[in-house]
Amino acid sequence: MTHTIAIEGIKLYGYHGCLIEESKIGGHYIVDVYMTTDFTEAAKTDDLSKTIDYCAIYEIAKAHVAIRSQLIEQVCERIYTTIKNDFPQLKSLQVKLTKLLPPMNGNVEKVSVELKENFSND
Repeated sequence: MTHTIAIEGIKLYGYHGCLIEESKIGGHYIVDVYMTTDFTEAAKTDDLSKTIDYCAIYEIAKAHVAIRSQLIEQVCERIYTTIKNDFPQLKSLQVKLTKLLPPMNGNVEKVSVELKENFSND
């Protein structure tokens, strides 16, 4: 049985990008996190300590989007690594970071980067 937790649409504001204007004006970002774990015990006992705390994931995303980087790849890597290290019970992890309305020479709605890994063969 697969137990998936999806936290989608974490809306944050950050100052990422290679352009000087981006460091001053900032922009909107969306973080999506998908995790597999075994939450059988949490479902049986109704005990938050037996599963992944959604609020903790939100706070991790919020903290890392608040740290300026030129590349959203670096921000995504930081979020991913922190979640992976803080929740060793994870069987898989996927983090997607989307930058809305990136300043490009064209009409582009969004750009995204994503990291995904399976930690077990279950």
